Amino acid sequence: MQAFDYVTAQSVDEVVDLLAEKGEMARVLSGGTDLLVALREGRRKAELVIDVKGLPETTAMSYDASKGLSLGAAVPCHRMYDDKSVATAYPGLMDSAHLIGGTQIQGRASMGGNLCNASPAADSIPNLIAHGAICHIAGPNGRRQLKVEEFCTGPGRNALGQGEFLVSLEIPAPKPGFGAAYLRFIPRNEMDIAVVGVGAAVQLDESRSNFVSARISLGAVAPTPLYVEEAGAALAGKPVNEA
Repeated sequence: MQAFDYVTAQSVDEVVDLLAEKGEMARVLSGGTDLLVALREGRRKAELVIDVKGLPETTAMSYDASKGLSLGAAVPCHRMYDDKSVATAYPGLMDSAHLIGGTQIQGRASMGGNLCNASPAADSIPNLIAHGAICHIAGPNGRRQLKVEEFCTGPGRNALGQGEFLVSLEIPAPKPGFGAAYLRFIPRNEMDIAVVGVGAAVQLDESRSNFVSARISLGAVAPTPLYVEEAGAALAGKPVNEA
């Protein structure tokens, strides 16, 4: 393991200042299940690791039936599926929360960290795209929002600029007739990396017999997860059937 300084951040502003000062040699620690392995193996370099697990904004999770889910970037997966209100409202997201590593990993790994890692085969990103999630980002120029489908820019690369970090994710509230799921194809077992992953979210009409809209996203088939807008548009207005 390479040597680095470690700081437990006390505020969002402190994180921004440290990132702006150190640039690419500073790394944010949310869950650490990817970052620490990458540092140990030399795949990433860091002079400073900034722990954000103590910040209220990155560790808060709140659900409101009318406003949706606010998910701090450092909220571990187990908190999502252990919360009955969140698990009931977003069963599709739970598909991903149960697939990010094994049970022990899920005690630390977060969807925010999985997103920032920007793996083309990440199990959370197609699902977040399908749900229409929004990234809340803090940086030297203040706060900004970004659609999840615009966040990943390449394998292991994201849209965060110098001094910026992901604070939280906002997921819209599901309406009556909404449904979502994530499925993946893997060659061996549940701990394998997806050959292809599909996140899908649909909105049905009051009769539950016709599609009003759909969002479909693919993972592991391109340098970044894809929002396949045309596929969703092709379902709009069509009747629901087994095909």
